[in-house]
Amino acid sequence: MLETKFDELMEFPNSFPFKVVGDASETLADRVVAVAQSLAPGDYAPSTKASSKGTYYSVTIRVTVTSKDHIEQLYTELAAIDGVKRVL
Repeated sequence: MLETKFDELMEFPNSFPFKVVGDASETLADRVVAVAQSLAPGDYAPSTKASSKGTYYSVTIRVTVTSKDHIEQLYTELAAIDGVKRVL
């Protein structure tokens, strides 16, 4: 897993924002929500923003996380989505 210190810095459960940056695709937000749903079922309303040239989309989603491991798992799974360049 990742070597983070979320458990030292946060209390759980916590609403945690993830920003996923990937190739411009109409389905990127849906794929981000699908990963979030599989690891933390809930109602999600992600916001999507296109880059200035329209090459990339950023999708911001807030997920209720329950532990450090849960955050790390979400980072890993979101990064594995086809076309994703960064997860912040």
